[in-house]
Amino acid sequence: MPFVSLNPATNEVIQAHESWDVLRLERALERSGSAQPAWAQTSFATRAGVLRKVAAQLLAQRDHYATLITLEMGKPLREARAEVEKCAGTCEYYAQHAEEFLRAETIASDAGKSYVAYAPLGVVLAVMPWNFPFWQVFRAAAPALMAGNALLLKHAPNVPQCALAIEAIFRDSGLPDGVFTNLMIEVEQVAGVIASPHVHAVTLTGSEAAGRKVAACAGQHLKKCVLELGGSDPFIVLHDADMDLAVSTAVSSRFLNCGQSCIAAKRFIVVPEIADDFLHRFKTAVEALKLGDPMQDATQIGPMARLDLRDTLHRQITDSIAQGAVAVTGCKAVECEGFFYQPSILDQVTDKAPAYHEELFGPVAIVMRAAGEDDALRLANATRFGLGSSIWSRDVVRAEYLASQIQAGCTFVNGMVKSDPRLPFGGIKSSGYGRELSRLGIHEFVNARTVWIR
Repeated sequence: MPFVSLNPATNEVIQAHESWDVLRLERALERSGSAQPAWAQTSFATRAGVLRKVAAQLLAQRDHYATLITLEMGKPLREARAEVEKCAGTCEYYAQHAEEFLRAETIASDAGKSYVAYAPLGVVLAVMPWNFPFWQVFRAAAPALMAGNALLLKHAPNVPQCALAIEAIFRDSGLPDGVFTNLMIEVEQVAGVIASPHVHAVTLTGSEAAGRKVAACAGQHLKKCVLELGGSDPFIVLHDADMDLAVSTAVSSRFLNCGQSCIAAKRFIVVPEIADDFLHRFKTAVEALKLGDPMQDATQIGPMARLDLRDTLHRQITDSIAQGAVAVTGCKAVECEGFFYQPSILDQVTDKAPAYHEELFGPVAIVMRAAGEDDALRLANATRFGLGSSIWSRDVVRAEYLASQIQAGCTFVNGMVKSDPRLPFGGIKSSGYGRELSRLGIHEFVNARTVWIR
């Protein structure tokens, strides 16, 4: 079956690529397995040199790669440019810090000398999604490669050109053949790759359902696994919040990338004192968003990435309205050739509505009215997800205390949840396990080996 690049803004086919047969896949796995030991023997300086060339190429051809992203998955071009720049920065970050992060640690014991050394695991399979088609790959690849691993990429089937472009960037930057390989394979072939003796670990960013399947397969074959899955991030607005800042950030946090982000704010939990004021301001700001051609710099909301995703989102909304949620604005598809959906708000969402329990992966915000501060905290934790969260209050000490009570991988006080190469990123509960980025991220795919010498 071919991989099809379909422009979600126009519903036009851009290009198609044939998937690999079994023989080509096996050869790629063998080549990666053979290439990794030699890469592991290179110096940190050599690896850093490659990553710095990668960063330079990303920046030199930023507009080209951003256009590719926008054409394949519909992200507004200005957001796509920022994504490419973030990838370059992450490559530079690990080029600078990897040696420090992986330096052997001396530990006092009954030995004459004892320490922990960090060695690469081998070949890592990265199963990546379409919503940030460059960033998701680079935040996995940069630390894995700097640690001396090889990386196999199984990208989402609707962004094959992005996948091929990333592979070419590494090749053109001097990475040895087989150390980074894009696999043009079907979803059904992933289990076989995980089972391969050439593969030693797997990382996945994607849906909860995909995470369960990959985790089960990795567990069956006793292979290390890191999962970054869905989220239903709470955005708690307390009575003393800076309302202008909270509202402007609420719009950015929910509607960036057309709302197609695991760490987008999705549940806006407001206390009674400010609920109506927040909703009025939020509605006004959302209705002012410019929806249109993602290739235009003025556009703030592009299309959703696929028609089936838009249909699923609309079904979640209509089912929630049937269960008592109130449509404040939007809540309709745009009649055109592309996969556009109006920026939307649902109010008075209760536990009877699908929107209360399910992740809404698109441009829809849900407002939940808490009885008070304690109830806001209860609502924030009343989800099977646990990725990001934020709290808005001028009382930073109180907000920090409440942050300690939220069940999530991160909590931002008076700021938008985002990933940063300097900070660990990941979730708990059904949002997955393990961490990406920072020192913790590079340590996920190394062997912490104890050495004891009499």
